[in-house]
Amino acid sequence: MQLSTLLDCDLIAFEQADEITLLVELNAPTPPTASVRQPATLQVVLDRSGSMGGARLEGAKAALIALVDRLDPTDNLGIVAFDNEVKIVVPSGPLNNKVAVKQSIAAIHSGGSTDLSAGYFRGLQEARRVAGPSGATVLLVSDGHANAGVTDPDQLGGVAAEVNTQGVTTSTLGFGLGYDERLLAALAKGGAGNELFAEEADTAVALISGEVDGLLTQVAQAASLRITWTTHVASVQVLNDLPVAGLPDGLMLELGSFYAGETRRLLVKLQVPGIAALGLSQVATLEFTHVSLPDVVQHTATLPISVNVVPGDEAAGRIPDPEVRSEALFQQTQQAKRESSRLLSAGQAVEAARLMQTTSSMLRHESAYLPRQMTVELMKEADLMDSLADESTFDSVRAAKASSYDATMKSRNRGRQSRGGGFILRWVLPGTANGSTLGLEEWELQRLLRVLPAELHDALRVTGSGIRDKALAKTVADRLSEGHPAYGFFDGAASHGGFTVDRA
Repeated sequence: MQLSTLLDCDLIAFEQADEITLLVELNAPTPPTASVRQPATLQVVLDRSGSMGGARLEGAKAALIALVDRLDPTDNLGIVAFDNEVKIVVPSGPLNNKVAVKQSIAAIHSGGSTDLSAGYFRGLQEARRVAGPSGATVLLVSDGHANAGVTDPDQLGGVAAEVNTQGVTTSTLGFGLGYDERLLAALAKGGAGNELFAEEADTAVALISGEVDGLLTQVAQAASLRITWTTHVASVQVLNDLPVAGLPDGLMLELGSFYAGETRRLLVKLQVPGIAALGLSQVATLEFTHVSLPDVVQHTATLPISVNVVPGDEAAGRIPDPEVRSEALFQQTQQAKRESSRLLSAGQAVEAARLMQTTSSMLRHESAYLPRQMTVELMKEADLMDSLADESTFDSVRAAKASSYDATMKSRNRGRQSRGGGFILRWVLPGTANGSTLGLEEWELQRLLRVLPAELHDALRVTGSGIRDKALAKTVADRLSEGHPAYGFFDGAASHGGFTVDRA
């Protein structure tokens, strides 16, 4: 694991209050393909309440049966199903008899109400019972609001945070539009895991598969970053949406696990009331700790953070680092998404849409002062905020879940690629490698499908199945305004041989 930092300004004025922003980048290695991994432990907690009946439950069962074949016999798998009661479908342990495990999964049927906490607590017990040196991952799949047992998001998030200190990660998959995004978000945040969102069974299957991909490529567990500041700093703010614990001399950030080749980014603001000495001054110390896999060895790297205190006239000419500034704008946008999701969940759709539109305008304005290569991602975020604002007026439930999910992936797990939850559309100029791609999350695809006749939906929703012809691309382009973020892609595909659809 590699740790590097970048300050927006490494010069501050003598005896003057200031604010500095620190960008922390963490790079996980890519081990040789021949390396032997530690046995993995995956504990699934599956909602089988009445609302999960039909395609949702069948889709989840199909995904679980498929993942059995992807795990080694030495890996631990456990499955707990819950409605108003909890049932151990597969006791957590090595996959010595995959046929029997598949048969047990296939026999799961829907039941009554939703006692989510009972299922989750029992799943935690099973995970902790068999977890090895590489820890365990609990994946909770639910489509409904908890209506029995413990239902308070903060309380359940606290439980997830506690067991995370013991090596158990909690990820959640919200299925459909009826689940409580506040509760599942709290569990995922406390458990330092992924917060996933699927409307349809095919997407849920792909996301569960992606979660297993991540589990099987983990190169670090129990990662944390301790920030200790000196007397020169009055306070510290972490911009990423991470579990943060206060310490007598600083903060502890829980980062969870790292996948092979993953690059994560964190942003921290430090308030400096004024330093009464010229020259180099240390303002903080970073201490990054993780357990590497497969050797299960704990490592700690320490890095001091210093600034150069100069006379006020010299500091006045400083230019903030554009990379740190662009990352600050990016994380400010994720905070706006999280707040918008909260407003939408509270029934305040007008206020949420206004916040999204204001954030989009801010991004477009501030990007004018950044190098062109740093504005591409921010402009995509501005377009996305406009789309979410539009969706919030049409379907506030979907917009709340999409905002929460997107903010989590781009803030808490900044740099981690989503696995399976989206779609990638491509067209290529014949005989060349040139063309265009369009990435869509499932909710964005659903939004796009609203403008198309029902008979064309499967052509966009079903992945694979060869090339969609130019006529379909033209039909889609004709239904979109030229200002729509997807218009350019479909207009190009209509002129250059059609397009393909695959899972992202």
